[in-house]
Amino acid sequence: MSSHPHGRSTSAIEVTDISPHGIWVLAEAEEIFLPYEIFPWFKKGSVEAVLNVEEQSPGHYHWPDLDVDLGINTMRDPQRYPLSFDAGA
Repeated sequence: MSSHPHGRSTSAIEVTDISPHGIWVLAEAEEIFLPYEIFPWFKKGSVEAVLNVEEQSPGHYHWPDLDVDLGINTMRDPQRYPLSFDAGA
C-alpha cells in the first residue's frame, strides 16, 4: 500500500479555510481564494456544506449541498468567466 508523503493533499480539491471574506480551496496543487463578492453561494452555506466538495471530472468541482459547480479556470480567473446567480433562488 502506498500513500502520499506528509503535507501533500490526497484530495483533488479541498476547502482549506473559510474567512469572513471568502473561502480558500486547494485544487490541482494550487491554493485559490474565492471571495464572496464573486462567489456568493458560499457565504450563507453551512461550514459542512462548504467543506463538502467533490471533483466530478478533471478540473470540474461540485458542492452538492449548495448546488454549485465550478471549473478550475473560473476559480482562477473569474473575470474571464462572468458568473450570475438569482439571489431569490
